[in-house]
Amino acid sequence: MTCTLIRHLAGLFFVIILICGTFAAPSHAAGALAVGKCGAYGQAFDYKRQDAAIAAARKQCKGDCTVVTMRRACAALAIDMKNPCGAFGYAVEPRISSALNAASKKCYGYGGKECVIRAWACDARG
Repeated sequence: MTCTLIRHLAGLFFVIILICGTFAAPSHAAGALAVGKCGAYGQAFDYKRQDAAIAAARKQCKGDCTVVTMRRACAALAIDMKNPCGAFGYAVEPRISSALNAASKKCYGYGGKECVIRAWACDARG
């Protein structure tokens, strides 16, 4: 009797998990980082559509900006604090730590002397 009750409860629990997973709201996973001159940037994350994320990031960025996109990832921007209008680097990676490290390395690689993270963003899964 007890084993049958436990099996029924376990089966009911499994069905509830399946139903909840089917009707759960999907996570949004579109993002963008716009990068401009002299440390200008714009960021957008967890948008439903990639084009909406790009438009939002561009709107925040002042001047002529390059846009990189991220989907279930993280993006980071590093600039040189000694010369904010000089060297910079940006990267998109699966994890925030990788994006921060890659952006910093690129900034130093382009001649930065004191590179620091200016901006970063992760979408739903990054």
